[in-house]
Amino acid sequence: MPQALTAAEVNSKTDPSVSKQYDNDTPKDQQVQDFYKTVDSLKTSLLTTIRPSIGPVARSMAVAKRVGPDFLFIANNHSKKFDDIENSKEALVTFQNSSTQDWATITGTITVASNDDPRIKELYTPMLSAWFGDLGDGVHTGKAEDPRMALIEVKSKYISYWNSKVTSLGFLKEVGVASLTGKVADTGVQRELLEEDIEAARQRESS
Repeated sequence: MPQALTAAEVNSKTDPSVSKQYDNDTPKDQQVQDFYKTVDSLKTSLLTTIRPSIGPVARSMAVAKRVGPDFLFIANNHSKKFDDIENSKEALVTFQNSSTQDWATITGTITVASNDDPRIKELYTPMLSAWFGDLGDGVHTGKAEDPRMALIEVKSKYISYWNSKVTSLGFLKEVGVASLTGKVADTGVQRELLEEDIEAARQRESS
């Protein structure tokens, strides 16, 4: 239900749309599992890198594999994103579900591996060839051994996500009532995972 705005929130310059939905109660290990469920249901993300003289540049990327709180992508090392990565290892991975409005953002650090990394053969599927093409020279085949094929790994260091707790109809009702009453809509839960939470999740995955 919509919640009343308080003077304390205004005086402390608090964003009530965040504070009223911020989840301090759910244990962190459960928050991690809910995060996995959110991103695993979406598969496609926006991968944002930093380009010199321009700033953040995003492109749609299918996740090849999630490894605990970290993400693997297969990409063509001839693309400009690799120039970006050479300049800055900082990255942002973003997911959003247009049906439920659930979203997640992951701030992380990129490492790149060439096509001799065995994980590429593990993750390769024939569908990937459609994005590489086959030159017909026996080398640039669009297959796992193609020297253009590279692995991008984003190691998470900060995660923020939001999960809806109402239906689409409930969302409209909540927002409508809030706008009419001067209260603040409460449609979901917002959570954040800090570096220590992420490292604990990583350790649980490897144990």
